[in-house]
Amino acid sequence: MNDHHASVRTMARAGWQYLCLDLEHAAIDWSDASMLFGMIADAGCVPLCRVPDGSIENVKRALDGGAWGIVAPMVDTVEQAQKIVDACYYPPFGRRSVGGGTHYLSFGTSDEEYKSRANEEIVCILMCESPEGLANLPAIAAIPGCDAIFVGPNDMRSMMTRSLPGGRKPTVQEFEDAMAQVIAAGVKSSKPVGIHTFSPAECKARIAQGFRFMAMGSDTGLLAAASSQAVSEIGLGGAASGPGPKY
Repeated sequence: MNDHHASVRTMARAGWQYLCLDLEHAAIDWSDASMLFGMIADAGCVPLCRVPDGSIENVKRALDGGAWGIVAPMVDTVEQAQKIVDACYYPPFGRRSVGGGTHYLSFGTSDEEYKSRANEEIVCILMCESPEGLANLPAIAAIPGCDAIFVGPNDMRSMMTRSLPGGRKPTVQEFEDAMAQVIAAGVKSSKPVGIHTFSPAECKARIAQGFRFMAMGSDTGLLAAASSQAVSEIGLGGAASGPGPKY
């Protein structure tokens, strides 16, 4: 998908400290993902991968394809977290299979050097996106090999409706109480915690709150926002309502 290539090459040179390729929700296949990881790394940026789920297969494909680390969604239990951590690291620490042909290229080194240092360099980030995951977070964050905890706020809010009366949405205070628990678990385990934000102002506010591993928007979101601002400043009066040009 050539639009992904152009977007990634541009974003990787924009000054972001890392780019996370979203294979959980985006229509990107593994072959394309490997090329995109390489583009990000070659530009001097860190390529991370949000895997579809934390299965051994997905973790292996992401890391062997050249990602510098994985972000695993919907981690609810200690057992699930431990399996993801095991999949990230070579023996004797973990159970990662030895193979692949492009993993070391993203680090600009040899296959031998990669395998000797991968357990020190690869990043394993686990997502907290449910009340169950939040309840187990102190134990999950304490697992050796878990490098950081990351909150998916949209899924967290959605999953909280399962435990609230009548399936109602959480209030702002209920959600913020949950975020305070995430930060506390990170402090206790000495692990950085992060959250997905949707504006620079929100990102800075969450940093002030105690979050340290931040994501801000998406390439399509930033494109949409810039396009909408341009349309507004030109005075075109909003987006077209149907196909074809509006004159």
